Amino acid sequence: QVQLVESGGGLVQAGSSLRLSCATSGFTLDSAGLGWFRGKERAGVREREGVACRSGRDGRTYYPDSVKGRFTISIDNAKNMLYLDMNNVKIEDPDVYYCAADTEGWGFCRDDALLTPSSWGQGTQVTVSP
Repeated sequence: QVQLVESGGGLVQAGSSLRLSCATSGFTLDSAGLGWFRGKERAGVREREGVACRSGRDGRTYYPDSVKGRFTISIDNAKNMLYLDMNNVKIEDPDVYYCAADTEGWGFCRDDALLTPSSWGQGTQVTVSP
């Protein structure tokens, strides 16, 4: 059974750094597509924006322009951990952050986001103070 559990969220000052962690089980990290998303609610509907993707095909990473150069997705196979390192956190970054895995498809990234996530974590809140 695939499980993803995020941790590491909290209050951070703008300009500082934060590491989000995602403990995984039930699959091999190297063989899966992996991604981080953040959720925004508009008109009562929660939309998720991809902020990092690691291709299950070749391990290449992708980021949207809004976070490129500031966020880094990485894995530790030995610990079954997925990470999102957030540097130079900005006022527009606060949100609920989710890790996701594609363990049933090809693990592709498209438009800087995991194309077909099959499993999600429960989310961790990131709040940014000025």
